[in-house]
Amino acid sequence: MAKTWLITGANRGIGLELVRQLALDAANTVVACCRNPNTASGLGDLVASAQGRIHVIPLDVGDPASISSSVSLAKPALEEHGLDYLINNAAINHGMDNVLEDMSSEILMRTFQVNVIGPALMAQAYLPFLEKPGVRGVIMNMTSGLASIGLDFEKCPSYSISKAAVNMLTTKQSRARKNLIPFVIDPGWVKTEMGGPGAELEPAESVEGMLKLLKNADSSYAGKFFRYDGSTLPW
Repeated sequence: MAKTWLITGANRGIGLELVRQLALDAANTVVACCRNPNTASGLGDLVASAQGRIHVIPLDVGDPASISSSVSLAKPALEEHGLDYLINNAAINHGMDNVLEDMSSEILMRTFQVNVIGPALMAQAYLPFLEKPGVRGVIMNMTSGLASIGLDFEKCPSYSISKAAVNMLTTKQSRARKNLIPFVIDPGWVKTEMGGPGAELEPAESVEGMLKLLKNADSSYAGKFFRYDGSTLPW
């Protein structure tokens, strides 16, 4: 059965691997979003072999105007069927700032703009497509194990705080619309530009697990905190 997907941060890392694996199934239509499509060579290669099933649009999730304008660009791919899966993958991480010493208001505000406000506005902007009759209506907000107070990891404070806020955003979304399925996934420590070469997982392994979760999602998933392998994590 045909399914539609919209993925932010689709030009590299986990986002690009999501597009790659989804493109293997001819039933999938993917709207792949990134800030600069003209420089996204890996994404361009996928588009060339996908026979019109991947639609690339410019989108900066840190810019509310860009989010608003993206809707008209995505509409041709989504208006007939609607949007089954909104994947808020794009994020920034300024690294090892110290919460009591050198955390700056500028970095914290920019991190929140991209990592929290961006996903919130994306869900608002694409709500009409998510609520079309017959669509899955899944919203997956990418989070991190660093967001878990229970796991108590001691690094990347600005990023961790923003991802904890994403978790709260998602629980609120799950209560605001019972017809939708919003939840968060920790992709694990993945070998990407953000994760670094010393990470534990290849992008393909993480994405394979996440797609299994996404495709099996039902109302019982709403408001939950999953790891890529299907296990649940403490808040």
